[in-house]
Amino acid sequence: MDLIKTRLALGLMSSSALEGVQAALIETDGVDVYSSGPSEIYPYDDVLRERLRSLYGRRQGEGYDELISEVGREFTQFNAAVVEDFASSYAVKPEIIGFHGHTVEHIPAERYILQIGDGGLLAKLTGMPVVNHFRQADLAAGGQGAPLTPIYFNALASAAGLPRPLVILNISGISSVSWFGTNGEMLAFDCAPGNVAINDWVLRHGGMHMDYNGRLAITGTVNNHVLSSLMHHKFLGKYPPKAMDRNLFKEKLEHLEGLSLADGAATATAFVAEAIAYSLAMYVPEMPGEMIVIGGGAANPTLLRFLRQRLEKMNIKTGTDLGWNIDAVEAQAFAYLAVRRTCLMPATYPSTTGAPQPIICGEICEP
Repeated sequence: MDLIKTRLALGLMSSSALEGVQAALIETDGVDVYSSGPSEIYPYDDVLRERLRSLYGRRQGEGYDELISEVGREFTQFNAAVVEDFASSYAVKPEIIGFHGHTVEHIPAERYILQIGDGGLLAKLTGMPVVNHFRQADLAAGGQGAPLTPIYFNALASAAGLPRPLVILNISGISSVSWFGTNGEMLAFDCAPGNVAINDWVLRHGGMHMDYNGRLAITGTVNNHVLSSLMHHKFLGKYPPKAMDRNLFKEKLEHLEGLSLADGAATATAFVAEAIAYSLAMYVPEMPGEMIVIGGGAANPTLLRFLRQRLEKMNIKTGTDLGWNIDAVEAQAFAYLAVRRTCLMPATYPSTTGAPQPIICGEICEP
């Protein structure tokens, strides 16, 4: 076991919303975060983005192994170029990389996950130790494999002296809740679709990768009949622990078909907010007075407006209000988890993924 010491760690995060790779640097000993360094988003080019999209719904052993291997290598090489550019641009030398990879399919009930990204190859290309495959050990132990970020969010909240109970809502490709109680309790679960519900709609019908700043949704009208039908999904009625795949709501979201581009964007955005509010009311042990929103969804003012309408008694802030980089927090979390892995400290707990005991997560790849 390595001695617990402060390390300069670089996190690489690719969300299911296919926006690109977020790189973020932190200094941490795996318990406390001593400083947050620079961060940068590296968007995918159209070719790689569509190559990644082509994998959704594919599984290994079903005739797609060669395709999965090819795209996995291309994705890893892209991440290696990200590390090289980041290190050069900011004149830094990370001591370790936390490499999330890219999740193609995640079916917790089957203990199945397909994540592309070769940690060994990334270590070889960068000359740096890499920790990857964070979810597999938790799934093998009987957990959901997600969410993995609550332990990092807890460190951020403690450093900021935020009052408890508290919710940190991460709206990335998928929306997840991390709840922290007054006596140190922690509960976390995926609660709803996130940006994928909106992005997939505007890509299919408007040829855009996302609804930038919620501009489409704010001009549209929410179709309450469709919204009601979207809320009738068994996942929303399932008690935590629970995690979801990006395509879990794909068939249900087909109910948007027939709406105009703007009305579909408005209804999809309202659905994300409605599902989050419902999940908080149903499953959080004690409703907090304050919620901090992070991730790409925190930059969507229309989504925030819908959330505030549905949670009128809650003070809803974004991580930006606290000086956090809302786009970088997930990448920072995987840098943090990489350091925890080297110190043999757990990343998941029964109350965050449903694993039977705290689980040490991640595989270490030396250069």
